[in-house]
Amino acid sequence: MRSVLPLVLPLVLVLVAPSLSMGGDGPGPRLGVDGGRFILDGRPAFLLGASYYGGLGAPEETARRDLDGLRRLGFDWIRVWATWAAFGEDVSAVTAEGDPREPYLARLVRLVDECGRRGMVVDVTLSRGNGGTGPPRLATLAAHRKAVETVVAALRDRPNWYLDLANERNIRDPRHASFEDLRDLRETVRRLDPARLVTASHGGDMSRGEVREYILGVRVDFIAPHRPRDPRSPSLTAAKTREYREWMAAIGREVPVHYQEPFRRGYGGWGPAAADYVEDLRGAIAGGAAGWCLHQGDDRRAPGGRPRRSFDLREEGLLEQLDPVEREALRLLPGIAGRKRI
Repeated sequence: MRSVLPLVLPLVLVLVAPSLSMGGDGPGPRLGVDGGRFILDGRPAFLLGASYYGGLGAPEETARRDLDGLRRLGFDWIRVWATWAAFGEDVSAVTAEGDPREPYLARLVRLVDECGRRGMVVDVTLSRGNGGTGPPRLATLAAHRKAVETVVAALRDRPNWYLDLANERNIRDPRHASFEDLRDLRETVRRLDPARLVTASHGGDMSRGEVREYILGVRVDFIAPHRPRDPRSPSLTAAKTREYREWMAAIGREVPVHYQEPFRRGYGGWGPAAADYVEDLRGAIAGGAAGWCLHQGDDRRAPGGRPRRSFDLREEGLLEQLDPVEREALRLLPGIAGRKRI
């Protein structure tokens, strides 16, 4: 027996090493891209997700309950912000200068691990502050770069997340991040974590020139346009998606089109119905998009913004705060995306 152990032990170490190298409490799904598609653990996948912006403020049990519920329905990703403050509470994982901010950075790591154990992907979003989500932050390139370094260092060993460098970076208010800044930030990620997928989300539809700059200049791994929020939007999603793909084919580099923040209820004068969510998702799939999100947040017209949904998860979970229209959409959407309840 003693003579066999020296031969068996190295083999055991080789067999377990891959799962250990992924870090966290579990390996989680490995996210990649292949042309215009996302890949999960080597297989093509359409990502069906939900906004979970204030997730770092959710109690552990609340987050687990939400993730379990979403996963049972067939959802496989969430979008959480590492720079989120709303309704008098700052739950950002980084400071205004990009340094680690506890306990929220640890909560971000734990949330990514919880998603990994459920086979889910996490969109981790950074944003320069515009007053709508807390005080000014990441106002300089140096601070923004430090935030990227902080998040990547904390999550580098986890395979089931990607980074949105700057939410709606094109908007000309304090959120604005130039293409030059994005190139710097993209190179920072590449230096620290070469295989990590990166995007930079865009408010509104993109022009052909903007698509070109994102995919050839910044070299994002996929584009994330936030389509207009009006009654006509769902009917135009299929055509707009095809247009993006045609432009990319002509440019010579095709990447996924990911709708990480479509319209939502409680935002303006238009209150989308369940049929609008269904039409938008169907249009995204028909046009060849790679992912779509059930977006939701606070009700801007209601006292205290309630229900606040993903914007404030301290007192109630996401699934508890959805209104009847969103609950109906939640019931219908997984089937359209070809998902089965678990």
